[in-house]
Amino acid sequence: MRALRVVAVLVLLDTLAQAALAGLFVTGELDLLTWHAANAGVLSALTIAQTAAALVVWRAGRGPWWPAVASAVLAALVSVQQGLGEARVLAGHMPLGMAVFGCASALTYWAFTQHTSRSPLVARSREGVAE
Repeated sequence: MRALRVVAVLVLLDTLAQAALAGLFVTGELDLLTWHAANAGVLSALTIAQTAAALVVWRAGRGPWWPAVASAVLAALVSVQQGLGEARVLAGHMPLGMAVFGCASALTYWAFTQHTSRSPLVARSREGVAE
């Protein structure tokens, strides 16, 4: 769970950096478009890492399945986002960027509010002490 939390924060911060780079590009800092495009690759890699971490939490940590699916959907959205950006389809690129940020925010919130479950062995031994 700790790895998922770290990666989720990195995804969220990188998504915010993407928005800042885009905003600065739109205001006239034309060189930042290159940075924005390069950082898209970083964000893509981070969302794949987040998906892997969410899969581990689900399978090994016996967490819920939906964060793994949501992380995979986020990785797919980032990929579509890259394609729209490279094709300069801003009518889709900008709103999808907002959706990516919302999804990254929701996953990060969940990661920090999710209580990690104890192993069944620890739970049973504590129940025996309480009786």
